[in-house]
Amino acid sequence: MVRFDRIGLRYSQAGGRYGPEVLHDLNFALPDGVFRWLLGPSGAGKTSVLRLMYLDVRPTRGRLDLLGTDVASARRGALPRLRRRIGVVFQDFRLLPHLSTFDNVALPLRLAGRPEGQIRADVTEMLGWVGLGRKLGTRPLALAGGEQQRVAIARAVIARPSLLLADEPTGNLDDTQAERLMGLFKELNRLGTTVVVATHNQTLVARHKAPALRLENGRLIGHE
Repeated sequence: MVRFDRIGLRYSQAGGRYGPEVLHDLNFALPDGVFRWLLGPSGAGKTSVLRLMYLDVRPTRGRLDLLGTDVASARRGALPRLRRRIGVVFQDFRLLPHLSTFDNVALPLRLAGRPEGQIRADVTEMLGWVGLGRKLGTRPLALAGGEQQRVAIARAVIARPSLLLADEPTGNLDDTQAERLMGLFKELNRLGTTVVVATHNQTLVARHKAPALRLENGRLIGHE
């Protein structure tokens, strides 16, 4: 599913130069259908690892295999299809402000060419499940932060992705909603989705035991 082989990452800066390396010699593999926590203090590199996994950036060095594809040698035209198999819950939500709650969540299904009748049924059910069944026509800026987070989560999981990545997904949720979210992630994982969740929430980690990738200063210091 995912393989990092001696991965290093630098970010480009003004003038075409590269900054210091933020990830150093990462080596790990995730088999199909696993659940993994991605742990480490702020600045450890968790978000950079997720950005590599959802193809927002490419490694500066090393080899990244994702969903059976060598990312470095993949044709550019193959990457959008690969991305459609990946669901992402971003820290900053990244909802489209001009679209309603319903249309934000429906977007991955429409990109995949699903019939509109199926889209309406699936999106309505999902938004009801996350407690937003009465907000289908509401635009993101009219929603509270926790509600926006739930829309982002619904959008990430609506198409049952092969790989689900979540960056601090419970940061704006109360305990009840956080537990409901974990129930959804675990059900998707039970159905075969590989799930990686980056979090600082040690209470959640302690409550939901699972193997973890642990980062510190851009290095992998533990892989259970």
